[in-house]
Amino acid sequence: MGKACRHPPIFRRADHRFLRSAWLRGGRRRFPPGIPISSKDTGAISYVTSFLLLLVAGSAVFTLLAIAAAERYRSVKPSSLEPGGMPPLSILKPLHGLDEGLDENLRSFFDQNYPAFEILFAVESEEDRAVPVARRLIAEHPEIAARLVICGASPIPNAKVHSLRCMLAESRHDLIVMADSDVRVTPEFLARVAAEMSGPNVALVTCPYHAVAGRSFWSRLEAIGLNTEFIAGVLVARMLGGMDFALGPTIATRKAHLEEIGGLAELQRYLAEDFVMGNRLAQRGWQVVLSSYAIEHRIGSQPLGPNLSHRLRWNRSTRRSRPAGYVGQFFTHPLPLALALALWSPGWWPLSLGVIGLWYTAAWRTSKAIQANVSYIGLPVQDLLSFAMWTAGFFGHHITWRTRRFTIDRLGRFQSSDHGLERTNGSQR
Repeated sequence: MGKACRHPPIFRRADHRFLRSAWLRGGRRRFPPGIPISSKDTGAISYVTSFLLLLVAGSAVFTLLAIAAAERYRSVKPSSLEPGGMPPLSILKPLHGLDEGLDENLRSFFDQNYPAFEILFAVESEEDRAVPVARRLIAEHPEIAARLVICGASPIPNAKVHSLRCMLAESRHDLIVMADSDVRVTPEFLARVAAEMSGPNVALVTCPYHAVAGRSFWSRLEAIGLNTEFIAGVLVARMLGGMDFALGPTIATRKAHLEEIGGLAELQRYLAEDFVMGNRLAQRGWQVVLSSYAIEHRIGSQPLGPNLSHRLRWNRSTRRSRPAGYVGQFFTHPLPLALALALWSPGWWPLSLGVIGLWYTAAWRTSKAIQANVSYIGLPVQDLLSFAMWTAGFFGHHITWRTRRFTIDRLGRFQSSDHGLERTNGSQR
C-alpha cells in the first residue's frame, strides 16, 4: 500500500473554510499546517473583498450626496406673488372610490388663501363612492367655483389621464394644477405653486411629498422608504442634473405647454405619464421646478399583497422610464451592501458600521427637508424589503394595477391587458 494520506478527505473539504476564515480576519494569519493554499484562492477572495469595498464606497458617496442635496433644497427661499399678480387657475382632481381621509384631503383644496380658482372633480359614474363627498363639499363652499364631471367608462388603460382630459376640456383657466385624491395641503399651497410657475422659462412645477401612512404595518414601512430613500433620489437627481421629470401626485403646468408635447392624448399611452410630461418639457428647453412646497401624501393602509404589487409596478415603471437611473438605485441601499461586506470580511466591520451611520444621517436630513416624521427603527427592514423589490423590478414586463394585468413595453407604454381594459383613477396606487 502507498503512504497514508496526511489529512482525511473530510479535512480537505474544509480547506477553503479555513482559508476564508483566515483571510477574513485579515493580517498575517497562520493556516493549519499542511493545507495547500494557492495564490488563485487568495486572489479570488481578495477580488470579492475589493468589489464589496467599491460597492460600499459608492453607497457612501450617494449618502453624502443625499445630505448635500437635502441641504441645498432646504436653502431654497419660497417664491411669492402680490395678490394682484396671482393668475386664476383650475384644480383638476380625478376621484375613484373612498380613499382614507378623502373628505379632509379634498376640503384642504377649498381652504386656500388664493383669490381666483376653480375645482373640478371627475368620476367614472354617479355610483362612485367619492361622489357624495365631492357633492357635499361643493355645497358647503358656494363661494368656490367647483363642479363634478361624470366622464363615463375609460376607453384607455390609464383612466386617470382619461379623467384629466375630461376636466381639462371643462376648465376655464390656462394655468392648471393636477392633484391626486390622496393629497392634502395647507392654505398657502396654491399661492406658493403659482409664484413658482411665474418664474422665467418655467413650464412645470412638481411638488415633493412626505408620505403619511395608514394603519397597516406595510404602509408604515413604505412611508419610511418614500420619506428617506425615494426623496433622497429625487433631491440628488435635482442637484446633479436638474429636474427633467415630474412627480405624479401634484403637478402645475399650462395648457399651452401640454399641447406642445402632444397633450394628454399622447401621455395617456404611458404608465408613468407624470415622468414623461416633465421629461418632454425639459427636453424642449423648458424649466421643470421641484417646488419648495412639500405636499402631504396619504398613502392608505394596504395589506402585504397589494403593497408588494404596488411596489413591483412602481419599480418596473421606473426601470423603463429611467433605465440608467434605475441601475444606479443599487447604491441607494447601503444596508445590504454594508452587511455583505461585514459578513464576507469581518475585519471591515468598522467601515460597514460607519456607512450605516452615514445612511441614518442622510435619512434624517432628507426626511427633515420635506417635513416628514420618520420612525427610524423600521428603516433597516424597509431598506432590505426595498432592495428585494428593486431586484425583482429587473425581471418581467407585466404589472398588476387595481386587479388587472398589463404588459408594458420597454418605453413604459401600455401594450395589452390580460383581462380587458383597466379602470384606474384618483391616486395611482
